[in-house]
Parts: sequence; C-alpha cells; structure tokens
Amino acid sequence: MKETGYGISKKLSISYDEAEKKVREKLKEQGFGVLTEIDVKRTVKEKLNADFRRYVILGACNPPFAHQALSLETEIGLMMPCNVIVYEPDDGGSVVAAIDPAKAMGAVKNDALRPLAASVRAKLVAVINAM
Repeated sequence: MKETGYGISKKLSISYDEAEKKVREKLKEQGFGVLTEIDVKRTVKEKLNADFRRYVILGACNPPFAHQALSLETEIGLMMPCNVIVYEPDDGGSVVAAIDPAKAMGAVKNDALRPLAASVRAKLVAVINAM
C-alpha cells in the first residue's frame, strides 16, 4: 500500500476488470455501497472525442458513517461520497486507490469528526489491503 498526501493506493498484478469487480466486493464487505460511478474513459471520449486509459471513479458510501458525519457537520456532504478509483496504468496490471478521509476531513475545523474520519479510513485501508 502506498500513501499520498490525499489518498491510499495499491498497484495490482490483476487485470482492470478483475480489480474493478474485486474492489466492489471488498467495499461491500466493509459496509460501503457504490452510489455513483463515472467511467472516465467513456466520458472523455463522449465529451472531448479523446482517448483515455480505462479508469472508473466509484462514489462509495457507508450509510451509518455518512449519517453520523452529517449529524456532526451539516455541510460535510460536500466531501461525500468517498471516491475510490480503479485504473489501468501504462505498465500493465491495475491500480486501486481511495481518498484518505482523515486528510480530507482535516480541512474541516470540527474535532468531533476526527474519530469518525479515522474509522472510515480504517475501512478503506482494509479494502485496499484486501486487494
């Protein structure tokens, strides 16, 4: 697993199709549903008539955590759902990555969100590690 200043990721030796299917399964196991899905390759082709690698953005939501966050900070919905991506890198295989909610929610000046962000992060780390 690799961490950036805003996310966590893992390079996989499995195909893009396998990675996308598996990440959906692992998200479900951790209590997340996929609320939104953006096929970036298709969207770029339709809107710009340009080619792009296979790349999907999944908007993942864990309802109990979402409810708790919204109860603590009404406008936290601006940072929801948690984005999880799967893409094909140039060197083959696939990459799966997720937003680091602890970093994202760090921009919000509400200390009550910190433990919740840490819990959501732990679940997303579990998803990435299970890949």
